[in-house]
Amino acid sequence: MSASLTHQEKMYRAYMEFFDIAERKRRWHPLNDIPWEKLNPAKNSEEKAICVETFCGVELYVPDYTANGFNLTRTIFGHAWFQANWGYEESKHGLTFREYLIRSGQRTEEQYADFEQQIFAQVWKLPFHTRRQMTCYGALQESATFLIYRAQMEKARQEGDEVLDKIYFYVSRDEAAHMGFYIKVLQLELEEDREGTLADLAYVIYHFQMPGVGLIPEYDQRLGVNGVGISSQQFLQRGIFPLLRAVGSSRQEMVKLFHQKKKTEQPDRISA
Repeated sequence: MSASLTHQEKMYRAYMEFFDIAERKRRWHPLNDIPWEKLNPAKNSEEKAICVETFCGVELYVPDYTANGFNLTRTIFGHAWFQANWGYEESKHGLTFREYLIRSGQRTEEQYADFEQQIFAQVWKLPFHTRRQMTCYGALQESATFLIYRAQMEKARQEGDEVLDKIYFYVSRDEAAHMGFYIKVLQLELEEDREGTLADLAYVIYHFQMPGVGLIPEYDQRLGVNGVGISSQQFLQRGIFPLLRAVGSSRQEMVKLFHQKKKTEQPDRISA
């Protein structure tokens, strides 16, 4: 799917705005800006460790995310450079989660290495295969991740866990910025092809799964731990509905478009 010169220029400007704000207001250092000296063993719990370990596992697929993302976006400067910046920020999240697990003593280096090895034995593959559909996916995924991290931040703050409070503050702020960029790109896509973009969004919503599904060890069991995920109802009310409002659509329109798309698909078509 090629992009017009006008679209590419708007993408460039959207990325430059994102990058400028990131450089001036959002940059943080995992080793210097987290109050590691305030780690308190009394605040440790296996529930917290499983949450952080699961989030870390998802971040360890950054090489797969970025490699696939570059293949889709490399011809559009603004989108491709966002992919590079996104990979940097997500890798920083993974590094911070790893440091927490080891420094807090909730995982040994050997335990972490074993977990990492299990992660790298799997390869993440694109859930959708066009740039526009993956933009829809990115907006949804970043929204869900923001909601999960923000809930963890609020919980840590209530419990007086200063280290996790600060970690989740920084990573949730990054996720909100990523979500904002994806929504901006979707708005630009709507200017180019409203009907096609909304049809893609409906399709992605109805087939959406978080990236850890089928990849993170014991993922289903981990979802039973409070804080690892959010409920479908929470995601609908606080993630999907706000996204639909941002792009000028509605639940009813999504349902209609999804059923229209199903009618046009071959009944025996099997995804790769």
